Amino acid sequence: MVAVTQRRDVSKGPGLTALRGALKDWRRNVVALVLVVAPLALALVAGSRVALYGAALAAFVVWMAWFVLTAVDWLERADF
Repeated sequence: MVAVTQRRDVSKGPGLTALRGALKDWRRNVVALVLVVAPLALALVAGSRVALYGAALAAFVVWMAWFVLTAVDWLERADF
């Protein structure tokens, strides 16, 4: 007996719809952008390698927090 599997169109699936909804949270995106750009701008003005390192570290932390929050939002919205 051969099992027939139906292939779903991923472009219309609940996962993609949930991802679009999670990425539409403009407040989270703007806050993350400001928290990345401001320290980098200040570090560039200061011109110190230590300041640039600190700003890059802060940018990484903000990016990871944004990623986790967006992933959690996506998982809450998804109906798999």
